[in-house]
Amino acid sequence: MTFDFRNTNTLWASVLAATLARLGLEAAVISPGSRSAPLTVALARHPAIEAVPVLDERSAAFFALGIARRTGRPVALVCTSGTAGANYYPAVIEAKESRIPLLVLTADRPPELRDCASGQTIDQQRLFGAFTNWYAELAVPVATADMLRYLRQTMGQAWRRSLYPVAGPVHLNCPFRDPLAPIADDSVVGLKEVLDGRFLESLDGVVAPAAAIALEKLRPTTALDAAPLLGIWQRCDRGLIVAGPAQPVDRLAYCKAVAALASYLGWPVLAEGLSPLRNAAALNPYLVSTYDLALGQSGEESAAVTAALVPDHVIQLGPLPTSKRLREWLKTAQPRRWVLDPLGANLDPLHGPATSWPIDLEALVLAIPSGQTNHDGLSELDQRTPYLKQWLTLERRLRQHLDTALEGLEDSFEGKVPWLLARCLPPETPLMIGNSMPIRDVEWFWPPGDRGLHPYCNRGANGIDGTLSTAVGIAHGGPPTVLLTGDLALLHDTNGWLSLPHLRGHLTVVVINNRGGGIFERLPIATVSAPDETWFEDFFTTPQAVDFNHLCAAYGVNYERVTTWGQLEASLRCLPERGVRLLEVRCDRKQSHALRQQLLTPPKNLLS
Repeated sequence: MTFDFRNTNTLWASVLAATLARLGLEAAVISPGSRSAPLTVALARHPAIEAVPVLDERSAAFFALGIARRTGRPVALVCTSGTAGANYYPAVIEAKESRIPLLVLTADRPPELRDCASGQTIDQQRLFGAFTNWYAELAVPVATADMLRYLRQTMGQAWRRSLYPVAGPVHLNCPFRDPLAPIADDSVVGLKEVLDGRFLESLDGVVAPAAAIALEKLRPTTALDAAPLLGIWQRCDRGLIVAGPAQPVDRLAYCKAVAALASYLGWPVLAEGLSPLRNAAALNPYLVSTYDLALGQSGEESAAVTAALVPDHVIQLGPLPTSKRLREWLKTAQPRRWVLDPLGANLDPLHGPATSWPIDLEALVLAIPSGQTNHDGLSELDQRTPYLKQWLTLERRLRQHLDTALEGLEDSFEGKVPWLLARCLPPETPLMIGNSMPIRDVEWFWPPGDRGLHPYCNRGANGIDGTLSTAVGIAHGGPPTVLLTGDLALLHDTNGWLSLPHLRGHLTVVVINNRGGGIFERLPIATVSAPDETWFEDFFTTPQAVDFNHLCAAYGVNYERVTTWGQLEASLRCLPERGVRLLEVRCDRKQSHALRQQLLTPPKNLLS
C-alpha cells in the first residue's frame, strides 16, 4: 500500500493502518464520528483490511469480539471521542476475562482542547482501567521520519501485547488536531523519499519471536517440572479431571491433549457443556457429562454414593464448570486441586486447597513419557480403576435416563432445545450460547457426540449484553452459525441487527421465548413474594411484550414460529449459506422449571 501524503493526519493514520496490516490485521470494526476520521479513512482504504461500519459502539465492540473469538486474531475497534469509547466497556471487560485479542483505538482531542469545555471531550486516559493488557496514548501526529518510526514501533508493541503472554484487549488513545478530513496541504513535503517499501520491513518477525519466547517459557521448563507431579498423579487411583469452559481456536489439539492426560492417568473427565470435549467424545472414552445429576441427590443412600465419588486429586482445566452442585461438592469434599492456567491466575472461587500452576495443557502432555500414549492420545495400557468404573457406570445410566426422557417429551421444554441441537446441527457448526438459562441447560442436557460442533459463550463476565452482536461477529466470514438465546438476552442487544447488511455468511437465531428471565425461577427470590405482589415479575423476571415477528420484519430478518420438535429439527439439519433467520420457540417458564426439576432428580435406583 502507498502511504497517504495529503496531510500530516492522513500520513500518520495510513502508516498506522499499513503497520497493522503488515502485522496481520485483517478486520477493523468502525463506528461513525468526526474526530476518528483519519483512522477511519486509512483503515477503510487499506486493501488488506476489511473495514465494517457498525453504528452503535456497544454492538460494534461485541461484533469485533465475535470475530476475534472465532479466529484468535486481533480485531481493531475505532470510535470517535467522548462517550463513544465508554460504550466499548462491557466488551472490553469480556475480552479481558475471556482472553480475546482486541485493538481498541479511541480518537481524542489534542491536550490543549481537554479540560476546557471543548465539545465531545471526556478524560479518556486509561478509560478501561485494569481491563486491558496494555494502554498507551499515541503522540499527536507529527510528520517526521523519527515520529513515524515511533508510531511503527508502538503499533508493533500493541499487537504483541494483545496476543502474548495471553490474549486480551489493548487500548490506544489517539489524539488528532485539525484538519480531520483528508484535505491536501504541504505539511508532509519531503517524506515520500523516506517512506519507501522498506519502511515496514523492520516489522517482519515481530510476532514470531514473541510467540517463540512465550512457548519456550511455557514448554521446555514447565514440561520438565511436570514429570514429578505426573508421577504423583499416576500413583493416585482416585483422581478427577474437571474441564471447565474452553474455547480454543485449535479444538482438536485441546481434545487430544485432554484425552492423552486422562488415558495416561486413568482418570474420568468431567466436561462441562461449553467444552469442546463433549463434541469429540470418541477421542475420550472417560468422558462424564451427567455429573450434576450424580451429585444432586438427597437421602442417606444417595449421600453414600456421592461420598464414594470424592477424589483425592483433581486437575482443574481453566475455570470451574457452571454447575453449582459440582462447586458445592468440591467445596465440601476439599480434595487437592491443581489448577492449570498459562498465567497461573487464581481460578479458585471455592478458596480451597488449590495450587495454580502456570502451564498450558499441551505443555503438560509433552511431559508424559514417550510410548505411554499413541498418536490418538489413547493409552496402550487401559487400566480402569474401580473409581473410574463407578463414574462411567453412572454416566451410562444417567445419560440413558436423560436421553430417553427427552426423546419422548412432546411438551415445549427449554432444556430439550440444546439437547436437540446437539443431535441435529450440521457437523462443525459454530454455536453461540446465551448466558443465564441457555448455558445451564446446555450443561445439564447437552449429550456427548462426535459432530465437532463449536460452542461459544461470553463466560468471561457472564453477562447477557452483546449476545446477538457477538454471534453476528462469529458468523461474519465463517461457516453458517447458530445462536441459542433467551428472549431477554436477545432484546437487550437488538442494535446487533443493525450489522446485518454487512454480514458475510449466515446466522440462525433460535430464541427460547419464555417471556422473562427463567433463571430467577430457580433462585430463592422466586419463593418469597406474596400471591398478591407483583414485584417478582416486574423487577426480576421482567417479561417484555415484544412480537418477534414484527421485530424481525423491522430489520428484514426471516421469521419462523416453531410449534413442534420435528419442525425445529428439520429447520436446523441444513443451514443456509447467506442471510439471517429467527426461529422462535415459545415455552412456559414455570412449566419448564418444573420439568427441569423433575429431570434433574432421577430415580435413586440409577445411582446404586
